[in-house]
Amino acid sequence: MVEAAKAEPWTYFFIRLLFRFVLNVFYGSIVIENEHYIPPNGTPCVIAANHSNSLTDAILLIASVPRKRRSLLRMTAKDTQFGKKTFTSWLIESVGTVPIKRQREHGDDTDNTVAMENLVKSLGAGDCVCLFPEGMSRYHPGMAPMKTGVARIISDTLTAEKDRDDFELTLLTASITYMHRERFRSDVLISFNPPLKLRPKDFPQLVRPVDFATIRSLTAFMQSQVSSGTIDAPNWNIVRVAKLAARMYAPLGTSMTLGDHVRVTRIFADAFSGRIAQKWEESGEQGGWKSDQSDTTEGKSRDTENKEIQQKRDILAKDLGEYQDFLTHLGIKDERIRRALPRAFLFYRIILRLSWMLFLLTISIPGLILWAPIYATTSYAVWRFKLSGPIWDTFDEIAQYKMIYGLASGVFVYAFCLAVSWPISFATVWMVPLIMWLTLRWWEDAVSAARALNALLRLFLLGRHELGRTKAWREKLYGRVMDLAADIGLPSDPESYFTSRGGREKGRIRGNWESGSRYFSLRRRRKRDWNEALRWYDVTDYPAGETPS
Repeated sequence: MVEAAKAEPWTYFFIRLLFRFVLNVFYGSIVIENEHYIPPNGTPCVIAANHSNSLTDAILLIASVPRKRRSLLRMTAKDTQFGKKTFTSWLIESVGTVPIKRQREHGDDTDNTVAMENLVKSLGAGDCVCLFPEGMSRYHPGMAPMKTGVARIISDTLTAEKDRDDFELTLLTASITYMHRERFRSDVLISFNPPLKLRPKDFPQLVRPVDFATIRSLTAFMQSQVSSGTIDAPNWNIVRVAKLAARMYAPLGTSMTLGDHVRVTRIFADAFSGRIAQKWEESGEQGGWKSDQSDTTEGKSRDTENKEIQQKRDILAKDLGEYQDFLTHLGIKDERIRRALPRAFLFYRIILRLSWMLFLLTISIPGLILWAPIYATTSYAVWRFKLSGPIWDTFDEIAQYKMIYGLASGVFVYAFCLAVSWPISFATVWMVPLIMWLTLRWWEDAVSAARALNALLRLFLLGRHELGRTKAWREKLYGRVMDLAADIGLPSDPESYFTSRGGREKGRIRGNWESGSRYFSLRRRRKRDWNEALRWYDVTDYPAGETPS
């Protein structure tokens, strides 16, 4: 029987510290929004989040929730992860994770009565429980319909504590968005949505006996709230064209916050999906839940709009897809077409980028020798794992494989360096990680310079006539994108509106001085585009593969 945790176990503290380090190496930026919504220690809380990246989602929340607000998150995981002689199994068990049986593995023998009782007791004692209402992780562009288990746990907890007048349970939803969930040095957004405070006396409809329509309604509220803070689309092509439309509408790169970029992309994705696009809300606040809300898991934002309007949007999506195909073929970004440079200046930039790239590659060589075993180990492990199943069932676990195997091989490289330099290990103990980190920073800049060099060369070879034709094509598409933005309620002057919003999020550029100074920051590379990952090419396409029925 699992007891409610009252203190932070040393294993949990260690794992939080360890994976905070690992996550900040693997992902370029982890941006957290609205952490002030997280209730303090001792306040019963359910965190409900979308689930698209397997164990990485749980690790991300454990590492990202500030310790001063919650010293311990009680997690859940499928029971098949327990009892194995693996690092992953030890990791899951050592932090007090509650095993959950899934119908997918157990069929008619699925019984989680004991697990649910333990979670209810844990909440009654003031713990914070993190749950993923979709019930499964998968590599898919959209969220799966949420199951009613979380709403039933909330109902059981309010029923168990109905005689406590001071009892208040906080339902806090979180929207997790990975720009490219499995890509090294990509970016992540965690948005905590406005919490719902639940007292037994204020929500008697959630105290047994409970109408199942009420449970469905609360589940629909969670689905709507989580979906509103992340990119949720029925297929990868819509994600692709929505990202392009967002960049054309607000060509600000990282001078626009990651949160704003994700929300603008989500609104375009809604429009292209045949949904009533959710209007832009400056405050981001959402109303509370009422049990008489629609009991569908989609809500009003998923209703089909006027067919004629939608046909125009479908045509625009098709045309944007063709334009992105052309850009991908050229190996350039839309920004290069928007701000086409004179050929003489292009030539100057080519020489500059080539020189910078060669310099960075040269100084990176010693550190790349240390990184080579890590890259080889993770690449082989991921290659083997990809062979074990279809894309939708394996790609959601690639990030955790890269982090775990990268961590293990990194520890081996570090230990080996200390062993072979034992007489001067007092120096190598800090020099090795410093060299590896500097090499990563230099390598990121070298790859960025190589991408820019490739784009500039292709623009230079494109020719004036073809460049002019492409720019005219873009201008026509831009006008249609701006018309759509006006239809779905986005700000009419995005460049001035979005540059004035937000704080000092990682990756954000505010003004020319900071733009220049942060370029040479040792802590974090200044990105020009939230779409960037550590790749020689821009990641604009997604792997094709069958999705589960």
